[in-house]
Amino acid sequence: MSIRFTARTRRGLLALTMAAGLAVGAVGCGGGGEDKHPEPTSAASKDSGGSDPSAQQGQSQEPLAELRGPDGLLFQATSAQRDAGGFVTVNGVLKNDGAKSAVIPSQMSGDETEIIKHGQSLGGATLVDSNGKKRYYVLRDTDGRPLTTVGLTTIESGQTLPVFMQFPAPPTTTTDVTLQLPTFSSGTIKISG
Repeated sequence: MSIRFTARTRRGLLALTMAAGLAVGAVGCGGGGEDKHPEPTSAASKDSGGSDPSAQQGQSQEPLAELRGPDGLLFQATSAQRDAGGFVTVNGVLKNDGAKSAVIPSQMSGDETEIIKHGQSLGGATLVDSNGKKRYYVLRDTDGRPLTTVGLTTIESGQTLPVFMQFPAPPTTTTDVTLQLPTFSSGTIKISG
């Protein structure tokens, strides 16, 4: 009974931490300036006049990076937010720019048995810190589930799916990392926060 209670408590704390991190990422954005290329998390709304930011204002208009995959699949990283808990949450959209529906490649889940048994996900994603010579893998909860969007199977032509991935944070001196998704091209993204 004690082990079961502890596991539930850990899952609850992890879920609470993730929810708080996502809320901070969505709400903790400053007002936009006159920059042509705004910071990833700044709200580039010139005509809002300082109103409260909406959830969509937390994402930049221009993606941080575009990673091209097979069959017309495209991943656009819209934000990479560092939080105080030592995590980096990468948000983005998975799009099908192809003429027909595309099956999400199973390789995107990675090849670790613990992650694969929880279904199709973005569990194979990594962040690479070239300067620090380190690779960061997607985090997992206490049951081994990857802290990413799961249940990805097929995307219809023209469809867009919002997705996220959570990684351990590199040192605060590291701001530029390479995002890698299996079967997709790589792209450099800037971590904010």
